[in-house]
Amino acid sequence: MKFSEDKKNAILHYILEKISQNTTSLSKKVSETFNVNQSTIHSYITDLLEKNIIMKVKRGEYKLVTNSYKYILSRKNGDLDSDLYALEECLSRHISSFPQNVQGIWNYVFSEMVNNVMDHSAAETATIHVIQDYINTTVILSDNGVGIFKKLKDYFGFPSIDETICELFKGKLTTDSMNHSGEGIFFSSKLMDSFYIISSGKIFTNNKYDDSKILDIASENNVGTTVVMKLSNFSLKEAKDIFDLYANPDGGFTKTRIPLKNIFEASPVSRSQAKRVCNNLDKFKEVIIDFDEITWMGQGFAHQLFVVFPNQHPETKIIPINMNEDVQKMYNHAIL
Repeated sequence: MKFSEDKKNAILHYILEKISQNTTSLSKKVSETFNVNQSTIHSYITDLLEKNIIMKVKRGEYKLVTNSYKYILSRKNGDLDSDLYALEECLSRHISSFPQNVQGIWNYVFSEMVNNVMDHSAAETATIHVIQDYINTTVILSDNGVGIFKKLKDYFGFPSIDETICELFKGKLTTDSMNHSGEGIFFSSKLMDSFYIISSGKIFTNNKYDDSKILDIASENNVGTTVVMKLSNFSLKEAKDIFDLYANPDGGFTKTRIPLKNIFEASPVSRSQAKRVCNNLDKFKEVIIDFDEITWMGQGFAHQLFVVFPNQHPETKIIPINMNEDVQKMYNHAIL
């Protein structure tokens, strides 16, 4: 049976996705999903093998062929003088065949992260790994500098690394406001399918489902910063669409979203906790407070966040989402 080009591409892409997920009974699964006989699926798999897109592990088991590339940039040699140099030397050739929207996202995110190394890290060297298979491209950027979380904590005087990372969730946090807007990490984390910053024994993560987290890691070496970025080679994302989610009609960065589960280990109760959340929110026109997984909040927290702050900053709109029944009751009690 001859399929349309669109259906054939859909089947091939599904096969590759299932291989990347280590799916068992591959041909049977694909056959049932698309209502296609297994012999046709076997012919597609054979074609992928011949094109060196996948490789056989054992009977009925395959894996994606992966290519890895490593680059070392030295400040002494002038490699960290220009993000365009780093882009051209380390990444451009590996993404040149991708759709324009994917190339555009990589150009923005890679340049932003390299600029952070150049301007903020005081690193002498940066190492870039590019890891690719047919489905995804991953870029790992590591430097031996001061560490992004530590530098921000010391500069702003935040009481902890966790509190520092929470400010990154908001955006507009920079130690050099004359030359940087502080928006690079915020938007980069939204544009990637997966995004990690590893530094000072902590991991800041974000993925394509907008699921942000702070994780602890056991590490003997807390020097420097590592950024891990992953994006589908076939992504349909448009950078403009992501920017527009957080911008006003004139293009200004006016919106942000704060997932409270990433800030508090238990339900927030006090005014001081609310004041931490409110720090720098006056820079935005619209702030979404996400109560997902928060089971309750104290009256002091609710009053400070939804009454005191809005009264002091009427130009900033506070919008709560994902409130359960108990949280909703306290919210109603505070504002009525």
